[in-house]
Amino acid sequence: MTRNRATLIGFTAVLMWALLALFTVGSAPVPPFLLNALCFGIGGGLSLIWVLATRDAGIFRGIGWKVYTFGVIGLFGYHFLYFSALRMAPAAEAGLIAYLWPLFIVLFSGLLPGERLSRLHILGALLAFAGAAMIVLRSGASFQAEGLPGFGLAFLASLTWAGYSVLSRKLGSVPTESVVLFCLGTALLSTIAHLMFETTVFPLDLWGWGALVALGLGPVGLAFFTWDIGMKRGDIQLLGVASYAAPLLSTIALVLAGIAEPTVQLLVAAGFITAGAALAARASA
Repeated sequence: MTRNRATLIGFTAVLMWALLALFTVGSAPVPPFLLNALCFGIGGGLSLIWVLATRDAGIFRGIGWKVYTFGVIGLFGYHFLYFSALRMAPAAEAGLIAYLWPLFIVLFSGLLPGERLSRLHILGALLAFAGAAMIVLRSGASFQAEGLPGFGLAFLASLTWAGYSVLSRKLGSVPTESVVLFCLGTALLSTIAHLMFETTVFPLDLWGWGALVALGLGPVGLAFFTWDIGMKRGDIQLLGVASYAAPLLSTIALVLAGIAEPTVQLLVAAGFITAGAALAARASA
């Protein structure tokens, strides 16, 4: 597989994550850890069936327990920290801090053997982050002291996902099929977290169940497999910067669905994110 093809495959994860907010709104009022458990269960379960139908089950036995531990900690750890941050701090501000992960991916990638990190990569990531900030904080910001524990958890969440993504590069010889068990392990731990912290509430109607299944098939399913391919074989800096397209595309999806209003701020943010991605692409070229 070529580097460019792997990068394009990795970017499909960003496109799927752009639908995360829309489908999450549609699945209300399911609480976050239960939603996590159901979606990862759907994504992991269907992927397991596909792997068993097309590959030898021995592919899982050839992968060490340390790899599985790493994967489950990455997927579950990020979501646990992120959801906990939203419980303890304002959602917009915590969400923006959590969205430092693409910038951290760009910075951390410079520590990988064979990777070249330039000033254009960093500048592109900062521009794209500024664009994402305009979208996430479009209603204003209030970083008050009582939210500090939540902000800290959001920061840890961003480090967790960036670390998982970049270290996946070091596991290039591990087949992407390993993500199946990462997802199933995350579903199990999310179920435990749900039973400990939440009240069980399922979707109210057929549309809600449809949104939940769509989440499990795409943003909380296939996306993690295509992201794994992009991180292991693609242009990691370009993918890091391009990830800031997710909040932009997510907002556009909400606008098209009639849930959010289009604004001039959205257009300016799009310009920043596009410019950042262009700089990163030029640096990679």
